[in-house]
Amino acid sequence: MTFIASKLFWFVAQPLGLLLTLQTLALILTLAGSRKAGLRLFCGLGILMLAVFLLPVGHWITRPLEARFPEVTVLPEKVDGIIVLGGSMGLALTEAFGQPALNSAAERLTEFVALARHYPRAKLVFTGGSAQIFPGRIREADVARQVFEQVGLDTGRVIFERNSRNTFENAVFTRGIVHPEPGEHWLLVTSAIHMPRTVGIFRQTGWPVSAYPVDYRTLPKGGTNDVTDNLDMMTASLREWIGLVAYRLLGRTDALFPAP
Repeated sequence: MTFIASKLFWFVAQPLGLLLTLQTLALILTLAGSRKAGLRLFCGLGILMLAVFLLPVGHWITRPLEARFPEVTVLPEKVDGIIVLGGSMGLALTEAFGQPALNSAAERLTEFVALARHYPRAKLVFTGGSAQIFPGRIREADVARQVFEQVGLDTGRVIFERNSRNTFENAVFTRGIVHPEPGEHWLLVTSAIHMPRTVGIFRQTGWPVSAYPVDYRTLPKGGTNDVTDNLDMMTASLREWIGLVAYRLLGRTDALFPAP
């Protein structure tokens, strides 16, 4: 029930959905005779949209998330296991054309393969099912298996968890399969923007993983304010900030803003 509620909430709360809702409200106010209130709301929305187009709002709210856990520049000597989260592929396109369709988070998979080869004795786990309310036949784990086979990674080494629908289930289901031992050193691979919430969830399950962030979207000192990138980053970051608050209230993370 929580999964469906989160999907419905995000449909309204995401920037484009919220904008549409507020525009509809402004129109209703205007048609209902509250012309002054409707006009004020329209003006406020115009100013907000102008700010998003002209200012690097996406960078401002994304950078703190990506900088929370530092980039790994020196690999640890000993690693017992490596986990990579789904979220880097398009299931509908994969099912339609029969080819693995990867999105902008494909670094999750490529870095996982590189780490798997660097640590030939480490346990390997891919966790990801489908984030859709009505999932299709193919799950993310199925696509990941196909990608790993194509790049020459021995899939016999990889444990595939294919039933999780969100990050909380990634952690819970994977822990139930792997049963990590105390003292084992596990690396967790996911997008840098997603790392604080993910680490907090794994810690809350009693699994103290080490962060290996990938798929960076911001430069440390800022960059050009591309409107499309700005909107994409803002949407993704708002989802994470809302998720951090919601998961903390639900007791699914060990802190409001988990840190190293």
